[in-house]
Amino acid sequence: MRLSMKTDYGLRALVDLAERYGQGPVQSAEIAARQNIPEYYLDQLLIALRRAGLVRSARGPQGGHMLARPAHEITAYDVIVALEGSLAPLSCLEDTPQDGTDTGLQYVWRRMREAIEPVLRSITIAELLERQRMREARLVWAI
Repeated sequence: MRLSMKTDYGLRALVDLAERYGQGPVQSAEIAARQNIPEYYLDQLLIALRRAGLVRSARGPQGGHMLARPAHEITAYDVIVALEGSLAPLSCLEDTPQDGTDTGLQYVWRRMREAIEPVLRSITIAELLERQRMREARLVWAI
């Protein structure tokens, strides 16, 4: 499975929003600058994340974006599906029956998806934020 920069940027943007959760809307220009994401591209990702119910947006001079629900309720799986679509490595797996009638290769790809999905569902944005904070703390102590 290969994920695009959409997922990387999307996860980084949500971690950025999680860090500021409860502080009001965050403008996309601020997120883009902190995360080194092209702002136009980030805006497109935020639209997709909003449509998926992961982000809320507010218009106006004090507007911006915020998580639609707490960071511990948003998983890496949610973000990947919102930005990339199905986790099925091949489109033929979308509707493959799981009754043993799939082909040998379909079996391999289905098993791969079944192994990856629980991992992605178990990783939350809150966990990613905590790992980021731990890394930053280690870097400060290293100086």
